Amino acid sequence: MKVSENELKEFILDSGLVARKDVEAAEASAKERGQSIGDILLSEGMLTTDALRRIKGYVLGIPFVSLKERKVPVEILSLIPEPIARTHNIIAFKKEKDCLEVAMLDTEDLPSIDSVKKKTGLKIAPRLTDEESIKTALLQYQKSLKEEFGDLISGEAGKISIVKEAGGEDMSGAELKKMAEDLPIVRIVDTLLRHAITQDASDIHIEPTEMEVLVRYRIDGILHDAMTLPKVAAPGITARLKVLANLKLDEKRLPQDGRFKMETEGDKVSFRVSLLPTYYGEKVVMRLLRETGEGFTLEALGFHGEGLERIHKATKATTGLILVSGPTGSGKTTTLYTILDILNTPDVNISTVEDPIEYQMKRVNQTQVNPVIGFTFASGLRSLVRQDPDIIMVGEIRDGETASLAINAALTGHLVLSTVHTNSAAGAIPRLIDMGVEPFLLVSTLRIIVGQRLVRRLTDAKEHYTLSDNERAKIAPEEHFDGALAALVEEKLVKEGTKIDSVPFYRPKNNDNENGYKSRIGIHEVLQVSSSIRELIMKSATGEQIEQQARKEGMLTMLEDGIYKASRGVTSLEEVLRAVSE
Repeated sequence: MKVSENELKEFILDSGLVARKDVEAAEASAKERGQSIGDILLSEGMLTTDALRRIKGYVLGIPFVSLKERKVPVEILSLIPEPIARTHNIIAFKKEKDCLEVAMLDTEDLPSIDSVKKKTGLKIAPRLTDEESIKTALLQYQKSLKEEFGDLISGEAGKISIVKEAGGEDMSGAELKKMAEDLPIVRIVDTLLRHAITQDASDIHIEPTEMEVLVRYRIDGILHDAMTLPKVAAPGITARLKVLANLKLDEKRLPQDGRFKMETEGDKVSFRVSLLPTYYGEKVVMRLLRETGEGFTLEALGFHGEGLERIHKATKATTGLILVSGPTGSGKTTTLYTILDILNTPDVNISTVEDPIEYQMKRVNQTQVNPVIGFTFASGLRSLVRQDPDIIMVGEIRDGETASLAINAALTGHLVLSTVHTNSAAGAIPRLIDMGVEPFLLVSTLRIIVGQRLVRRLTDAKEHYTLSDNERAKIAPEEHFDGALAALVEEKLVKEGTKIDSVPFYRPKNNDNENGYKSRIGIHEVLQVSSSIRELIMKSATGEQIEQQARKEGMLTMLEDGIYKASRGVTSLEEVLRAVSE
């Protein structure tokens, strides 16, 4: 339903918000420019967006609600998940029988209303509201999450029994175990872990400071402060996590690593625990690994086109070395497991040596290294070769001995998969040579190297724009945009002859970087070791020279793949530059 210009003019005059002469001047201006009176009054600052919205709602007979002073019950607020509420400016605030009243900025946003109707199974009654009300309601989401903690922690922290006063002797193992089993501590830790799972966190950081304990979650690669806990809770929380991870309770001077599992209604999550002594106590970092049992596909990870074909071609070989490179947390292990999943057929024997085992795979013999007793990647790999495997996966090539054994295994009839910490695919070759691998052995075994990073995905709340020559020059050299455009043309995503000037790019609407993204996807470069690259390896060429040659042979760099994905609306150029420059 549209509001006619005459009706709008009359109601603006009736409201008394704008003088008649100003309304008439705006009306004349609107006719000249072919715009609405409302838009003219907005642009001249005579009317606010909320006031215009309220006037239009009044004309259309849509009730207006203000949520500024209103406390919405948590059970009603949570009927619409926070990301949807924030993205579409829609808040559930009242429920009667089978009808849900929702406050909106745009009551004509039918797709959002329909989406909420499907999700809740209720009749939806849209009500108009203002931006301040939406902001207030969105803050209540944060409060409702924190209230759950606030009530729990303020209630439970006071019940924590301090076994030894600060400055006294260290607690014994038995005392620490008693504290770890203390009901308030158990409740705090349990709620903390469940909250992290519902927030889709990939890591939990528990950091003791002088006055309190800071808890932070890493969500989609970005660390966020989650809450602060009383200092008195620190020893108990650490002790509880040590009990869960089967670690030494009375060891506070050395780092420790362990793991445990937890099941919630919809998730089975494995927690990888790392403890490190710091000045104010032990810092705990937990990596959350979801055991959903759902296998990834290379396409879902972000592989496409020529790069995807190169990986499939390499997996068909029965011998050789496949490497995945990138920094910590760039998704290398997930890519390796996905390739293993493709290779995991009944007629092959797959064995792995990992640190730690991140996902359990059926029909795969997985071994975890234990350096404390001398069981390293090198010794594990040496034993694996005697286990008659067809395919070997080594968690990481960290030293010359492991590199040498992996290369020898690839030479003697095995397909070997592994990871290496380098900034690019081409950089993995000089790194292996630095470890002591002979170039002539590398050229005989190396098949492909995948370089990767993770970028955050854009949500549906995104807008498209085009870039000028100057804007592109500030982002990357023109050759990288040309490389991305060539891939778009080759995959028939844009017409042949399209100029880069007309290719759209995407970014979060309203520059909302916090909530414009959800989940992550990889940007990749897949370097195929061709005959010309083998020659460069034998000549001890640098990583830059190898990359240059690989680009001539059709390799998209990570930056180019990022530009490709930004033009497809998967991510933004800002996110690509953040990931590639890290």
